[in-house]
Amino acid sequence: MRYLVKARVKPGREKALLAAIEKGTLGRGSVAGDEYLHNMRLARAAEDGTSQWIEVCFCRVPLEEERPYWEEFFELISVKDAHARRNCQDLNGEKPWACCDCDCTKELEERMQAQGCSFLERLADVG
Repeated sequence: MRYLVKARVKPGREKALLAAIEKGTLGRGSVAGDEYLHNMRLARAAEDGTSQWIEVCFCRVPLEEERPYWEEFFELISVKDAHARRNCQDLNGEKPWACCDCDCTKELEERMQAQGCSFLERLADVG
């Protein structure tokens, strides 16, 4: 399933987060692998200090495995379905692991890229 994640970097964690991204250690030890770095490259920052990204997760509970890695740096504000669950080929059993190469959130991702600014650029300015 794909989720729309909205979060805010915890106060004082900006430099550590930027270092983890630059060193490629963000999410080290997670089964999600490089997905964390991919998410940060595409994340968007809003004027209110929040950030948003689309995240693929196969856990029964959204971000169950990823949550501890994110919560080291972020306050998670919301985690919502990024598209209708009934259309998720992984969830409905049509195609296991379909989210890995699915384009179901392509339009949402394109709209997000037109909003706010790059999260990484904003983080570099702060960090």
